[in-house]
Amino acid sequence: MAELATRQHGVVSIRQLLGPLGYSQPAVTRAVLAGRLHRLHQGVYAVGHTDLSPLGRCLAGVLAAGPGALLSHRSAGWLWGIWRSAPAPYEVTGPIPRRPKRPLVVHRARRLEPEDRALVERIPVTAVPRTLLDLAASIRRDQLGRCLERAEELELFDLGPVESLLARTVGHHGHGRLRRALHLYREPWFTRSELERRVLQLIREGGVDPPATGFNVAGHELDLYWPESRVAVEIDTFETHGTRAAFERDRRRDLELRAAGVEVGRITGPRIEREPQEVLDQIRLLLARHRGERG
Repeated sequence: MAELATRQHGVVSIRQLLGPLGYSQPAVTRAVLAGRLHRLHQGVYAVGHTDLSPLGRCLAGVLAAGPGALLSHRSAGWLWGIWRSAPAPYEVTGPIPRRPKRPLVVHRARRLEPEDRALVERIPVTAVPRTLLDLAASIRRDQLGRCLERAEELELFDLGPVESLLARTVGHHGHGRLRRALHLYREPWFTRSELERRVLQLIREGGVDPPATGFNVAGHELDLYWPESRVAVEIDTFETHGTRAAFERDRRRDLELRAAGVEVGRITGPRIEREPQEVLDQIRLLLARHRGERG
């Protein structure tokens, strides 16, 4: 029992005690009375003491929810490292409805596919795509965005499996929110040059003064530039600006251009596709402000 408890962060279940470990029910009862086992949930015990780590509490919740249960929602997000708050109340998802007591919250899922399951620190947990879907149903949009960003930073995010999950979970409460939050991670339909042409067309149709393209200032070639206002707009795509080196290079470039008296604005491919009118309005405001300052 001690060896199993060590592997399981200090907890065991009654099924393990009566099954692989070979204890009888009277022997379990005696161990509880003697203080060797401490009841945490129905059928789940801490071995020797109740000073458990959060990992032990998480696994205890999974064991209490029954066979096939998984740590889920905020608790799964915490275990993966994409949700910063503490894992309690401990949230689990299982095929069998239970009536747990705090700090355990059990969600019901009629079906969990093999790809929805993972094992982290020897704790059964929802895979990252399923964790993101469950989080989308219960946290704010800005919090979901930060979870996606954190998953990408930890190299846990893969758009393909998330899209596959969404295709088979229509009707889940988090489905629409997660789909909308993925717009930043979907590949643009247009190449960078095509995006530039789209912006130029947007500017022309919006009645804004046309910019110069390929103009060179302070040794930097600018995507779109209005010399009279000394305003530049750069078109960013993840492919050209999605690395740490590119991030540093862009910051240095912007500082050098500002030192040369050029105000730089940046727009991304997803924004051009998703909200063209807002992009045009911001270009108008940028130009109007700098005309006013120079006037």
